Amino acid sequence: MTPTLVRHHRYADSSAPVDAGTRARDWAEIQERMLAPLYEAVYERLEVGGGTRMLSLGCGSGLALLIAASRGARVTGVDTDRERLALARERLASGQGQDAGPGCADPRARLLDSMPAAVPDGEAPYNLLTAFQPIGCAAGDSEGLAPALASAVPLAVRGATVVLAGWGPPERCATAPVLRVAARLTESARAPRSGSGWRPALRDDLEEVAARAGLKPDGSGRVSCPFGYADVDSAVRGLLSTGLFDTAIRATDRTQVEKEVAEALHPHLRPDGTVWMPNVFRYLVCVS
Repeated sequence: MTPTLVRHHRYADSSAPVDAGTRARDWAEIQERMLAPLYEAVYERLEVGGGTRMLSLGCGSGLALLIAASRGARVTGVDTDRERLALARERLASGQGQDAGPGCADPRARLLDSMPAAVPDGEAPYNLLTAFQPIGCAAGDSEGLAPALASAVPLAVRGATVVLAGWGPPERCATAPVLRVAARLTESARAPRSGSGWRPALRDDLEEVAARAGLKPDGSGRVSCPFGYADVDSAVRGLLSTGLFDTAIRATDRTQVEKEVAEALHPHLRPDGTVWMPNVFRYLVCVS
């Protein structure tokens, strides 16, 4: 799978409030695929296949699960966003895996809205844990990751592989100036600090999370993940679906954020109307 320009999305009034279902679908249909090269690079390096039993933290709408399942892996995804989880269920039910509900004897895929307390009876522990939601572009965006990993590690075999993902250096990420819009709008409105303002990715972000979770780093890599959109409208919808602009929206309003994000995208607008932003993401491979 390779990154592609996503199709145009037209809405009657792009400034109207977006319900949770629409936002989740924006993520699934526009934005999530931008990270497909990251998923594929990790799976290729780790030789994910029929012997893989993967637990994915923050699985979103399930694209990473679907790619792993297509390679023969047995996958479990956990996410607190029930709208995204519902889309993942649709995706897996119609794709390579089969969404498992209670009572399914031999599931190819399982989706949960909270961390399981234990591995289901009769199943082997996980041997791969992933946290693909990239950290390193918003203050505090890794705060909940170390505790989540601490809860997940006991569900895995001793010495299981753990993969963390993060944004690359700002100078290698064309999207970084667009993300700065969120911090600027929040600060200009003098909104209460919520810990989610943009900040540049630091070299040791992933290693610090690994250390807090008691994991031993065992290699890393960088992957090109360009963000490509059919037009500015699709780009705005996709970027706002990430949640990285939520604080700015609360501090000002959605119309203002949409306008300023669209303006920030102009340097990346190509003559044919498409938007293209090269980015580099980093992943860290650890041993539990």
